[in-house]
Order: sequence, then C-alpha cells, then structure tokens
Amino acid sequence: MDFKDGQTLRYKFLSGRDIIIDWEPSKTDIEQQQTTLSKSSESMEMIIAYTPVEINPYGLTTVKATCESVGVRRSDGTQKDAVKYFAGKTYTFKVGPTGKIEDNSQLNDLVREIGTKAFQPDTGRGKIKEPDMIGDYIASQWFLWDAVSSIENPSEGVDPGQSWQSKLSVPTPMVSREARNVTYKLEEIRESEKGRLAVISGTYSKADSASQSWPIPYTGRFQMRGKFGFLGNYKLLDLQGSGEEVFNIDLGRTEKYNQQYQARLQATIPLGIGESPVITIKQNLSMDLLED
Repeated sequence: MDFKDGQTLRYKFLSGRDIIIDWEPSKTDIEQQQTTLSKSSESMEMIIAYTPVEINPYGLTTVKATCESVGVRRSDGTQKDAVKYFAGKTYTFKVGPTGKIEDNSQLNDLVREIGTKAFQPDTGRGKIKEPDMIGDYIASQWFLWDAVSSIENPSEGVDPGQSWQSKLSVPTPMVSREARNVTYKLEEIRESEKGRLAVISGTYSKADSASQSWPIPYTGRFQMRGKFGFLGNYKLLDLQGSGEEVFNIDLGRTEKYNQQYQARLQATIPLGIGESPVITIKQNLSMDLLED
C-alpha cells in the first residue's frame, strides 16, 4: 500500500441482494413450486473517503475514514435502516505496508454504537430489532485490502498464475454469523496510463466457521421483526461465487472490485410447523475508486 500526504481517496461501495424463500422446498412441480416462493431485495450504496493522518511506509500508517453518505433501498419500500447512522461518522485505523489492518478498534466501537440504533423503543415486551444492513458495512470495511494483505509471503510477492487463501464475511438479511472461503489468484499484470494493474480473481465457497474477531453489532437477547424473526436455526447449506479485483501496483491502491455469490440456507419454523424453508441469497458487492 502507498499513502500520500494530503491525498484523500473516495470509494463508492455497493451491496445488493435478492432473497428467495421457498416455504415448501419438497415440491417438485414447477407451477406448484412458484406458489411457495417469497421474493424480496435490498441494497445499500455509500461513499467513504480515506485520508492518511500519519504515514509510515515501513511501519503502521494511520488512516482516517469518513463515511460521507449512505443510502438504502428495499423492495417493500422501507428505507429506514440503522446503517444510515454511519453517514457523517469518522474513525481511524492503522494499516501496515502490506495492506493488513492492525488496529480496527475504533471501527469496532462504532459498529457497536450503530447497532444500538437498530432496535425499536422499549415497550416492555423485550428488545425488537429492525432489519438493517450493518453487516454489509462490516463486509466492506473490515476486509478493505484483503486480497493483497492475505498474501502469505508479501516480501516475495506473487507471480501471475499463483494462488493464495483467505476468508471473508457473508452479510445476510437475518442475524447470523457466516463466512466464505476465498481463493485469490493473480491472473495477469496489465499496463495502463495510471500504472501497472494487477488483476486478481477470487473464487468463493462455504466456510465451516467465521472468525470470532469480526465485529458483532448487537448484544444480549432480542427478537427480530419480520419473517426473519419468525424463522430460526439458520444453517448455511452451500455457497458458490467469484469476483475480480484490480490493484494498482505503482500507486499502491485498489482501483475496483466486484464480488458475486449465491448462498443457500435452511431455516426452521417454530414448534416444527410445516417444512424447513430454504433461503437463496444472490449477493453482489462492489467497490469503485471515484475520480478526484
């Protein structure tokens, strides 16, 4: 990574997903199956600016992140979302020369703070959480430069065709803690007017567990409003997908990335009523560097 004094880089992040719930997955007839499907979608768009505060090319660089805007859309028309409270918020983090974030404590604290905004006012009937996309914010910020920072031997670099492993989070519309394995591969190095561009592909699969160090927005016992509060005991059955990132080697910064995957989860209905619904999530995550 290469940070320049006084240079602010602004990125646009997008996270969108289509959600399909099959309430009776045992049905095989196509016409009958369509009657048991419930479809919805939600998306988030935000712009975040990164400004170096203290630069140390051989040690830890302190970077200030400012969330300039956040917008949310849902197919049911609901735009209220706790994630919007990130707008206008700033925090600093420390990152090493390989892109590995060494201190994310301020972001962790902010995630907890924003998490309290996701709950309805206390009515004496227990805590009730509204739908939110805080997990999508975490997925974009906690893993900012994962593709380059997860290289096993950064001092040796990688050659075209070489692969390496890492793990990323899986944001979902329900309260869950899921992860995906990722296999990165340096596909090629392109020449451009802005410098040499490393094209890094990614292949995703279901991970057995998520890291306990990843931030959690909520604490205590609570009930979630809506159908994802009605369902429970979510189990990730499968996840498959791929993505691509473009990293500018000469300028030491990510130009853009795009990640797509499809995840299938199984849930249960309270008291064992009916079948175990199967939930399909078609997810897209992207980041683009905005021009100065």
